[in-house]
Amino acid sequence: MLFPRLSAYVVAAALVLPFGGIARAAVIQVSMVGVSYSPAQVSAHIGDTIEWVNNDSLVHTATARSGEWDLLIQPNQKKSVTLKSAAKVEYYCRYHPNMVGQITVLQ
Repeated sequence: MLFPRLSAYVVAAALVLPFGGIARAAVIQVSMVGVSYSPAQVSAHIGDTIEWVNNDSLVHTATARSGEWDLLIQPNQKKSVTLKSAAKVEYYCRYHPNMVGQITVLQ
C-alpha cells in the first residue's frame, strides 16, 4: 500500500464524520423580570428546550396562544418546554396580558 497512514486516517474519518455532525439540543433561557420576557423573541430548533426563569417578585405564566402548553412559574422558579415541531409560537402571561413573547422553531 502506498499510503498506509493516509488510508487509516480516511477510515477513521469515515467512522467519525457521520457522528460528528449530530447536533446537540440546546437549552435557551428566557428570563421573566420587570413584567416582561427577556429576550422576548428567540429562535430555536426542533428538540431544543426553552427554559423560563422567573427572576421577578410576581407569579407569571408562559402560556402558548395555541393552547399547547401553559406553565405557572412562581418567583425564583424555572420551568421548560421541549420543542417538537417547526412553527412560530406566540406566548403570553395569563396574569399580565401585555407580557408577550415569540419563539421561531426551525427544522
